[in-house]
Amino acid sequence: MKRLLVVFLLSVNVLLIAHSQNKELTLSQAVLGQRREFGATTLKNLTWRPQTNAFSYIKDNCLMEFDIKTQKEDTILKMDNLNAILVANNLPKIKNYTQVEWVSQFAICFNLETNLIVFNLSTKKIESNIGYLSNAKNIDKCNNNENVAYTINNNIFITNKYNKTIEITLDSNPGIVNGQSVHRNEFGIKKGTFWSPLGNYLAFYRMDETMVTDYPLVDISTRIATLKNVKYPMAGMKSHEVTLGVYNVQTRLTTFLKTGEPKEQYLTNIAWSPDEKSIYIAVLNREQNHLWMNQYNAQTGDFVKTLFEEKNDKYVEPVEPMVFLKSNPNQFIWQSRRDGWNHIYIYNVDGALVKQITKGNWEVTDVLGFDKSERYLYYISTQQNPLERHLYCMDTKKGVEKRLTTIHGTHNPVVSMDLGYFIDVFSSTEIPNQIDLYSTSGKFIKNILKADNPFKDYSMAKLEMVTLKTRDGKFTLNARMLKPASFDASKKYPTVVYVYGGPHSQLVTDDWLGGARLWEYYMANKGYILFTLDNRGTGNRGFEFEGVIHRNLGVNELDDQMVGVEYLKTLPYVDANRIGVHGWSFGGFMTVTMMLKQADQFKVGVAGGPVIDWKFYEVMYGERYMDTPDENPEGYKNADLKNFVTNLKGRLLIIHDDMDETVVPQNSFTFLNECIKNNIQVDYFTYPQHQHNVAGKDRVHLIDKIITYFDEHL
Repeated sequence: MKRLLVVFLLSVNVLLIAHSQNKELTLSQAVLGQRREFGATTLKNLTWRPQTNAFSYIKDNCLMEFDIKTQKEDTILKMDNLNAILVANNLPKIKNYTQVEWVSQFAICFNLETNLIVFNLSTKKIESNIGYLSNAKNIDKCNNNENVAYTINNNIFITNKYNKTIEITLDSNPGIVNGQSVHRNEFGIKKGTFWSPLGNYLAFYRMDETMVTDYPLVDISTRIATLKNVKYPMAGMKSHEVTLGVYNVQTRLTTFLKTGEPKEQYLTNIAWSPDEKSIYIAVLNREQNHLWMNQYNAQTGDFVKTLFEEKNDKYVEPVEPMVFLKSNPNQFIWQSRRDGWNHIYIYNVDGALVKQITKGNWEVTDVLGFDKSERYLYYISTQQNPLERHLYCMDTKKGVEKRLTTIHGTHNPVVSMDLGYFIDVFSSTEIPNQIDLYSTSGKFIKNILKADNPFKDYSMAKLEMVTLKTRDGKFTLNARMLKPASFDASKKYPTVVYVYGGPHSQLVTDDWLGGARLWEYYMANKGYILFTLDNRGTGNRGFEFEGVIHRNLGVNELDDQMVGVEYLKTLPYVDANRIGVHGWSFGGFMTVTMMLKQADQFKVGVAGGPVIDWKFYEVMYGERYMDTPDENPEGYKNADLKNFVTNLKGRLLIIHDDMDETVVPQNSFTFLNECIKNNIQVDYFTYPQHQHNVAGKDRVHLIDKIITYFDEHL
C-alpha cells in the first residue's frame, strides 16, 4: 500500500526470553498490577538536594542521597528513626515515605495525615507542625512563610506555623466555589490558589455557578436513592462566572481584580510578578479564539494594560503561565502555538517580543528552566520523533541548541540548574527503566539504575510499531500492534482496534510497553491482535494535525482510523471478518462512530462512557472544538450519533457509570431511546457509584466484561 511507510518489528528481546516464558498473567494482575506488581524498579521521589552536590531519593523506606563528587550513596534518614521522633512528639507513625520536598539544605516537608510537617535533618527536630481538619482539600503550602492554604467545602482557610487558622472566604451559598480549580480543569488549570513569590498574598479563584443549570444524578447508596445535582454547563448554555481575589496576609483584606465584561470569559494561567505588585492573566473569550495577556494591579485590582493578544480562526488554548527570569525580572518566557507548534518566546513586561527561542515543526512539551546564568534554557520536545521525548539545551544568546539525551525512548530528566548535571530517567520499548547521571554538556557520568524486565518469567504478547500515511499523504500516523506470544503467521486472528482519538492524547509512544496498558497484553495473549492508531486530532503533533477536527468531530478521526483498518486487512493473519473496536470517553464516541458510520467493517464494539451528542457535553471543551450548536448546526448534526442508529449491523455494548459528571448519562440514555424507537438491539451495562471510569477492584470486573463480550461475539 502507498500509505504504508514503514512497518518495523520491535522484538523487545527482554520480553521474549524463551526459557522463562512459563507464566501467564492473571486478569487481576493485568488490570491492577501494572504499577503495583510489575512496575519497573526505580528511585522514588528523585530530586536535587539544595546547596549540596547530591540528589536524594527514597529506597527501602529510607531517604537516601548520592553525592556526585564522591559518587557515594548515603542514608540520610531511616523511617524507623523518623517514626521514633514523630511518636515522641505525639504524632502518628508513617507507614511508607510519601512525597518528600526539600525546603532548605537540611529541612524536608511532608504530609502526615492531617498535618504538614517540616523536619530538620541536622537537629533531628520538627521545625513546624501545621495541622488542618480532616476534611481539608486543595492543600497549598507557601515555602516562604510556612502558611498553608486549603479549602473546606467551598471556602478557603489559611493556617500558619503557629497553628492559628483564619477563614478568608465566608460564602454559604453552595453555588459559590472558592479556591478550587475552575473552567472544568481546561487550559492547564489544576488548582485554585496561588501564593505570591514572598508569601504576602494569596490569589484565588472565586467561581459563581448559581446561574448554571443543575444536572441530576442519582445516588443509590442511601436507603431511598438521593438526588445529587451537579453544575454542568452544556455547550451553548449559560456558563459559570469566575473572578480572581487577592488576600493580603498582613491586613487580612481581600481585593478582587477588575477583570471586567463579559463575565463569561476564561481567566487562565495565573502568574505573579516577582515584586508581588502585579498579577498576569491570560484572558480568553468564550469563543476561545482571542486571548489577551492582561496585567492587573494586585493591591487595587485595577486593570493596568494588555501586553499582547493572540488570535486564531479555530481556537487559542493557553496551558502554561508566564515564567519570569530571575536575573531580569522585566522579562518572562511564554509558550504559544501561534506558529502552529508549541514554542518558547521571551517578552518584556511592556509587551514587546524579545525573541522566539525555539522554532521548528515539532512541539516543546515541557520547559524545565534556565541555568543560574539564565543563558541556557532546558526543555523537552518531540524534535527527534513524535514517539519520543528528549532533553535539549538552548544557548539563548547564540540561538544554538543541543540534544542532551541520545538513547531512543521517553526521557524525564531531573536537571540541576546550579550544579550543571542532570539525572536522566527514561524508558523505551526495550528498556523498562534506566537512570543515568550526565553533565549538562551531555557527558555521561554514571549509570545509577538499570531495571530488570519485570515480565521475564511471563509469556508476553509481542509489540510491533507501525507507521502509516493519511489518505492525502500529508501526515504520518503512528500505530502499535500486539500479537499473542504464540503468534502463528499461518493462522487468522480476531482483531480489536483500541481507540481514543481525541485532543491532548497520545496512546502510541516509545516507552515501556509502547504506551499500552497491561490488560491489552493480557487480551492479546488470549488469541487477539490489539491495534491502536493515533489519528489526526490527537496531541503533540502540531496545531494543523490537531485542529483539523474543528467543527467536525469524528470525521477526520474516522478517516484515519479506517486507514489503519485497511492496513490490517492487508495482513494475511488478520481475520477481516472479525474486527472489533473498543474505547472510552472520546474513545467511546469514536467506537460508536466506527460501528455506525463504517458498519460493514466492524463486527463488535464496546463503547465506555461515550459522548453521543456533543450538545450534551460541557461548554469549555465542547465549544472549543465544535463552537455552539447554534453556530455549527451541521457539525453537531453530523456528530450526533443518534442520527445513525439504523446503520448498526454488529453487536454493540455501551457501558456507562451512573455518577458520571464528565460525560453525563443522558448521552447513552438518549441513544438507547433512539435504538428502541427504531427497533435496533444494543447491549448496555452500568457501573453503579462510579464516575467517568471504573477504578479500584471493580476495574477487574470491567475489563473482564469487555474481554468476555469480544470472546462471545467476535
